[in-house]
Amino acid sequence: MSLNILFAAKSERWTEYEPHLRHWMAEAGLEGRLAPDLGPAEEIDYIIYAPNSGLLDFTPYTRLKAVLSLWAGVEDIVDNETLRVPLTRMVDNGLTEGMVEWVLGQVLRHHLGLDHMRAQQSGAWVPRVPPLARNRPVTVLGLGALGAACAQALAALNFPVTGWSRSPKTVEGVTCLSGPEGLEQALARASILVLLLPLTPGTDTLLNAAHLDQVPRGAVLINPGRGQLVDDEALLDALESGHIAHATLDVFRTEPLPPEHPFWAHPAVTVSPHVASETRAETASWVIIENIRRDVAGLPLNHVVDRQRGY
Repeated sequence: MSLNILFAAKSERWTEYEPHLRHWMAEAGLEGRLAPDLGPAEEIDYIIYAPNSGLLDFTPYTRLKAVLSLWAGVEDIVDNETLRVPLTRMVDNGLTEGMVEWVLGQVLRHHLGLDHMRAQQSGAWVPRVPPLARNRPVTVLGLGALGAACAQALAALNFPVTGWSRSPKTVEGVTCLSGPEGLEQALARASILVLLLPLTPGTDTLLNAAHLDQVPRGAVLINPGRGQLVDDEALLDALESGHIAHATLDVFRTEPLPPEHPFWAHPAVTVSPHVASETRAETASWVIIENIRRDVAGLPLNHVVDRQRGY
Protein backbone atom coordinates (compact mmCIF):
# COMPACT_ATOMS: atom_id res chain seq x y z
CA MET A 1 0.00 0.00 0.00
CA SER A 2 1.47 3.35 -1.05
CA LEU A 3 0.71 6.21 1.35
CA ASN A 4 0.68 9.97 0.93
CA ILE A 5 1.80 11.62 4.17
CA LEU A 6 1.72 15.41 4.44
CA PHE A 7 4.15 17.10 6.81
CA ALA A 8 2.34 20.26 7.96
CA ALA A 9 4.76 22.19 10.16
CA LYS A 10 7.34 24.97 9.94
CA SER A 11 10.01 24.50 7.26
CA GLU A 12 12.80 24.20 9.82
CA ARG A 13 10.93 21.33 11.41
CA TRP A 14 10.85 19.48 8.08
CA THR A 15 14.63 19.68 7.83
CA GLU A 16 14.90 18.33 11.36
CA TYR A 17 12.32 15.57 11.08
CA GLU A 18 12.68 14.30 7.51
CA PRO A 19 15.62 11.89 7.96
CA HIS A 20 14.13 10.39 11.12
CA LEU A 21 10.67 9.97 9.63
CA ARG A 22 12.06 8.30 6.51
CA HIS A 23 14.22 6.01 8.63
CA TRP A 24 11.28 4.83 10.71
CA MET A 25 9.07 4.46 7.64
CA ALA A 26 11.63 2.08 6.17
CA GLU A 27 11.88 0.20 9.47
CA ALA A 28 8.08 -0.13 9.59
CA GLY A 29 7.89 -1.29 5.98
CA LEU A 30 5.71 1.65 4.97
CA GLU A 31 5.92 2.85 1.38
CA GLY A 32 4.78 6.09 -0.18
CA ARG A 33 5.40 9.80 -0.38
CA LEU A 34 6.28 12.03 2.55
CA ALA A 35 6.71 15.78 2.03
CA PRO A 36 5.48 19.26 3.04
CA ASP A 37 3.80 19.63 -0.37
CA LEU A 38 2.14 16.62 -1.95
CA GLY A 39 -0.28 18.21 -4.38
CA PRO A 40 -4.00 17.37 -4.35
CA ALA A 41 -5.46 17.44 -0.83
CA GLU A 42 -7.91 14.65 -1.70
CA GLU A 43 -4.99 12.22 -2.11
CA ILE A 44 -3.53 12.71 1.40
CA ASP A 45 -3.82 9.75 3.79
CA TYR A 46 -2.20 11.16 6.95
CA ILE A 47 -1.11 14.59 8.17
CA ILE A 48 1.81 15.04 10.55
CA TYR A 49 0.75 18.30 12.12
CA ALA A 50 1.94 21.29 14.15
CA PRO A 51 -0.75 23.81 15.17
CA ASN A 52 1.46 26.71 14.06
CA SER A 53 1.70 25.35 10.52
CA GLY A 54 -1.11 27.54 9.20
CA LEU A 55 -3.28 24.60 8.15
CA LEU A 56 -6.75 25.27 9.55
CA ASP A 57 -9.21 23.85 7.02
CA PHE A 58 -9.21 20.05 6.76
CA THR A 59 -12.31 19.89 4.57
CA PRO A 60 -10.42 19.28 1.27
CA TYR A 61 -8.66 16.21 2.71
CA THR A 62 -11.40 13.77 1.84
CA ARG A 63 -9.19 10.65 2.03
CA LEU A 64 -7.62 11.63 5.35
CA LYS A 65 -7.47 8.89 7.97
CA ALA A 66 -5.82 10.66 10.92
CA VAL A 67 -3.99 13.80 12.02
CA LEU A 68 -0.93 13.15 14.14
CA SER A 69 0.15 16.14 16.21
CA LEU A 70 3.81 16.86 16.89
CA TRP A 71 2.77 18.73 20.04
CA ALA A 72 1.65 17.36 23.39
CA GLY A 73 -0.88 20.20 23.71
CA VAL A 74 -3.77 20.16 21.26
CA GLU A 75 -5.87 23.06 22.53
CA ASP A 76 -5.28 24.99 19.28
CA ILE A 77 -6.83 22.30 17.11
CA VAL A 78 -9.17 20.20 19.27
CA ASP A 79 -12.20 22.44 18.56
CA ASN A 80 -11.57 22.67 14.80
CA GLU A 81 -14.92 21.68 13.30
CA THR A 82 -13.39 20.83 9.91
CA LEU A 83 -11.35 18.03 11.47
CA ARG A 84 -13.54 14.92 11.41
CA VAL A 85 -10.92 12.17 11.66
CA PRO A 86 -9.01 10.92 14.73
CA LEU A 87 -6.50 13.36 16.21
CA THR A 88 -3.54 12.04 18.18
CA ARG A 89 -1.29 13.99 20.53
CA MET A 90 2.42 13.59 21.09
CA VAL A 91 3.36 11.29 23.95
CA ASP A 92 7.08 10.73 23.60
CA ASN A 93 9.65 9.24 25.95
CA GLY A 94 12.13 11.98 25.05
CA LEU A 95 9.60 14.67 25.91
CA THR A 96 8.75 12.94 29.19
CA GLU A 97 12.40 12.53 30.17
CA GLY A 98 13.08 16.19 29.46
CA MET A 99 10.12 17.33 31.55
CA VAL A 100 11.07 15.09 34.47
CA GLU A 101 14.63 16.44 34.45
CA TRP A 102 13.45 20.06 34.32
CA VAL A 103 10.86 19.66 37.07
CA LEU A 104 13.25 17.77 39.35
CA GLY A 105 15.90 20.43 38.83
CA GLN A 106 13.54 23.28 39.68
CA VAL A 107 12.02 21.54 42.70
CA LEU A 108 15.47 20.70 44.10
CA ARG A 109 16.66 24.26 43.41
CA HIS A 110 13.90 25.67 45.60
CA HIS A 111 14.02 22.85 48.15
CA LEU A 112 17.75 23.30 48.73
CA GLY A 113 17.59 27.09 48.70
CA LEU A 114 20.16 27.51 45.93
CA ASP A 115 18.92 30.99 45.02
CA HIS A 116 19.33 32.11 48.63
CA MET A 117 22.89 30.77 48.76
CA ARG A 118 23.82 32.66 45.62
CA ALA A 119 22.26 35.89 46.90
CA GLN A 120 24.05 35.64 50.27
CA GLN A 121 27.60 35.52 48.94
CA SER A 122 28.55 38.69 50.83
CA GLY A 123 31.30 37.22 52.99
CA ALA A 124 28.99 36.39 55.91
CA TRP A 125 29.00 32.71 56.94
CA VAL A 126 25.31 32.05 57.65
CA PRO A 127 24.44 28.35 57.45
CA ARG A 128 20.88 27.66 56.31
CA VAL A 129 20.14 23.95 56.38
CA PRO A 130 17.17 22.82 54.26
CA PRO A 131 14.69 20.27 55.56
CA LEU A 132 14.84 16.72 54.30
CA ALA A 133 12.73 15.97 51.26
CA ARG A 134 10.36 13.91 53.39
CA ASN A 135 9.39 17.13 55.16
CA ARG A 136 8.75 19.16 51.97
CA PRO A 137 5.30 18.33 50.52
CA VAL A 138 4.98 18.74 46.76
CA THR A 139 1.70 18.90 44.84
CA VAL A 140 1.48 18.15 41.13
CA LEU A 141 -1.66 19.35 39.38
CA GLY A 142 -2.19 17.10 36.36
CA LEU A 143 -1.57 13.37 36.29
CA GLY A 144 -1.30 12.71 32.58
CA ALA A 145 1.81 11.13 31.10
CA LEU A 146 4.05 14.07 32.05
CA GLY A 147 2.50 14.81 35.44
CA ALA A 148 2.49 11.20 36.57
CA ALA A 149 6.13 10.72 35.53
CA CYS A 150 7.22 13.87 37.40
CA ALA A 151 5.18 12.96 40.47
CA GLN A 152 6.74 9.49 40.64
CA ALA A 153 10.25 10.86 40.15
CA LEU A 154 9.72 13.30 43.03
CA ALA A 155 8.30 10.55 45.22
CA ALA A 156 11.40 8.46 44.46
CA LEU A 157 13.47 11.26 46.03
CA ASN A 158 11.34 10.93 49.19
CA PHE A 159 9.18 14.02 48.71
CA PRO A 160 5.61 13.48 49.95
CA VAL A 161 3.76 13.96 46.66
CA THR A 162 0.09 14.72 46.18
CA GLY A 163 -1.28 14.58 42.67
CA TRP A 164 -4.56 16.05 41.45
CA SER A 165 -6.56 15.36 38.30
CA ARG A 166 -10.09 16.10 37.18
CA SER A 167 -11.09 12.43 37.25
CA PRO A 168 -9.79 9.79 39.69
CA LYS A 169 -6.40 8.26 38.88
CA THR A 170 -3.96 5.93 40.56
CA VAL A 171 -0.22 6.61 40.45
CA GLU A 172 2.05 4.38 42.50
CA GLY A 173 3.77 6.22 45.33
CA VAL A 174 1.58 9.31 44.94
CA THR A 175 -1.46 10.40 46.95
CA CYS A 176 -4.03 10.97 44.21
CA LEU A 177 -6.96 13.35 44.60
CA SER A 178 -9.62 14.51 42.16
CA GLY A 179 -12.59 16.81 41.81
CA PRO A 180 -13.20 20.24 43.40
CA GLU A 181 -12.81 19.03 47.00
CA GLY A 182 -9.65 17.15 46.07
CA LEU A 183 -8.24 20.31 44.48
CA GLU A 184 -8.67 22.24 47.73
CA GLN A 185 -6.87 19.49 49.64
CA ALA A 186 -4.08 19.26 47.07
CA LEU A 187 -3.47 23.02 47.12
CA ALA A 188 -3.50 23.14 50.93
CA ARG A 189 -0.67 20.56 51.05
CA ALA A 190 1.63 22.30 48.57
CA SER A 191 4.92 23.62 49.87
CA ILE A 192 5.94 23.42 46.21
CA LEU A 193 3.21 23.43 43.55
CA VAL A 194 3.87 22.09 40.05
CA LEU A 195 1.39 22.75 37.22
CA LEU A 196 1.20 20.12 34.49
CA LEU A 197 -2.44 20.28 33.50
CA PRO A 198 -3.67 20.40 29.90
CA LEU A 199 -5.40 23.59 28.83
CA THR A 200 -9.16 23.08 28.65
CA PRO A 201 -12.15 25.31 29.41
CA GLY A 202 -12.11 23.77 32.90
CA THR A 203 -8.44 24.52 33.59
CA ASP A 204 -8.15 27.96 31.97
CA THR A 205 -7.13 30.39 34.78
CA LEU A 206 -7.52 27.60 37.35
CA LEU A 207 -4.84 29.25 39.48
CA ASN A 208 -6.87 32.36 40.24
CA ALA A 209 -6.77 34.49 43.38
CA ALA A 210 -9.08 32.19 45.30
CA HIS A 211 -7.06 29.07 44.56
CA LEU A 212 -3.74 30.81 45.18
CA ASP A 213 -5.06 31.77 48.62
CA GLN A 214 -5.55 28.07 49.40
CA VAL A 215 -1.83 27.39 48.95
CA PRO A 216 0.20 27.69 52.20
CA ARG A 217 1.92 31.03 52.67
CA GLY A 218 5.50 30.94 51.42
CA ALA A 219 4.90 28.20 48.85
CA VAL A 220 6.72 28.07 45.52
CA LEU A 221 4.90 27.81 42.18
CA ILE A 222 6.49 26.00 39.22
CA ASN A 223 4.61 26.11 35.89
CA PRO A 224 5.92 24.13 32.90
CA GLY A 225 2.37 23.25 31.80
CA ARG A 226 0.39 26.04 30.13
CA GLY A 227 0.61 29.79 30.67
CA GLN A 228 -3.18 30.14 30.60
CA LEU A 229 -3.49 28.00 33.74
CA VAL A 230 -2.46 31.02 35.84
CA ASP A 231 -4.12 34.39 36.40
CA ASP A 232 -1.06 36.63 35.91
CA GLU A 233 -2.42 39.55 37.94
CA ALA A 234 -3.48 37.30 40.81
CA LEU A 235 -0.04 35.70 40.83
CA LEU A 236 1.71 39.08 40.88
CA ASP A 237 -0.49 40.13 43.81
CA ALA A 238 0.36 36.91 45.66
CA LEU A 239 4.06 37.47 45.03
CA GLU A 240 3.89 41.09 46.22
CA SER A 241 2.18 40.04 49.44
CA GLY A 242 4.67 37.24 50.02
CA HIS A 243 1.93 34.62 49.97
CA ILE A 244 3.78 32.98 47.07
CA ALA A 245 7.51 33.13 47.78
CA HIS A 246 8.67 32.51 44.22
CA ALA A 247 7.29 31.55 40.81
CA THR A 248 9.36 29.72 38.23
CA LEU A 249 7.48 30.00 34.94
CA ASP A 250 8.32 28.26 31.69
CA VAL A 251 5.08 29.01 29.84
CA PHE A 252 3.11 32.22 29.35
CA ARG A 253 -0.13 33.56 27.91
CA THR A 254 1.84 35.37 25.20
CA GLU A 255 5.07 33.87 23.86
CA PRO A 256 7.68 35.13 23.53
CA LEU A 257 6.96 36.94 26.80
CA PRO A 258 6.78 40.68 25.93
CA PRO A 259 9.80 42.68 27.19
CA GLU A 260 7.51 45.00 29.15
CA HIS A 261 5.80 42.20 31.09
CA PRO A 262 6.32 42.59 34.85
CA PHE A 263 7.45 38.97 35.20
CA TRP A 264 10.81 39.86 33.64
CA ALA A 265 11.85 42.31 36.32
CA HIS A 266 10.12 40.81 39.34
CA PRO A 267 12.68 39.63 41.94
CA ALA A 268 10.51 36.65 42.90
CA VAL A 269 9.97 35.36 39.37
CA THR A 270 12.24 33.16 37.26
CA VAL A 271 11.43 33.33 33.55
CA SER A 272 12.30 30.17 31.62
CA PRO A 273 11.73 30.59 27.83
CA HIS A 274 9.53 27.53 27.21
CA VAL A 275 12.40 25.05 27.40
CA ALA A 276 11.14 22.68 30.10
CA SER A 277 10.71 19.94 27.56
CA GLU A 278 11.03 19.88 23.81
CA THR A 279 9.82 17.21 21.42
CA ARG A 280 12.91 15.45 20.05
CA ALA A 281 12.73 14.66 16.34
CA GLU A 282 14.37 11.24 16.62
CA THR A 283 12.05 9.81 19.29
CA ALA A 284 8.92 11.72 18.18
CA SER A 285 9.32 10.46 14.62
CA TRP A 286 9.12 6.88 15.84
CA VAL A 287 5.91 7.69 17.76
CA ILE A 288 4.33 9.19 14.62
CA ILE A 289 5.33 6.41 12.24
CA GLU A 290 4.39 3.70 14.72
CA ASN A 291 0.90 5.16 14.90
CA ILE A 292 0.60 5.19 11.09
CA ARG A 293 1.85 1.59 11.01
CA ARG A 294 -0.78 0.61 13.56
CA ASP A 295 -3.57 2.27 11.62
CA VAL A 296 -2.51 0.65 8.35
CA ALA A 297 -2.47 -2.71 10.13
CA GLY A 298 -5.98 -2.17 11.48
CA LEU A 299 -4.83 -1.63 15.06
CA PRO A 300 -6.12 1.15 17.35
CA LEU A 301 -4.21 4.42 17.24
CA ASN A 302 -2.23 5.39 20.33
CA HIS A 303 -2.85 8.66 22.22
CA VAL A 304 -6.14 9.57 20.53
CA VAL A 305 -7.51 12.90 21.76
CA ASP A 306 -10.88 12.91 23.52
CA ARG A 307 -12.54 15.90 21.86
CA GLN A 308 -15.00 16.36 24.75
CA ARG A 309 -12.27 16.54 27.38
CA GLY A 310 -9.90 18.47 25.15
CA TYR A 311 -6.86 16.22 25.58
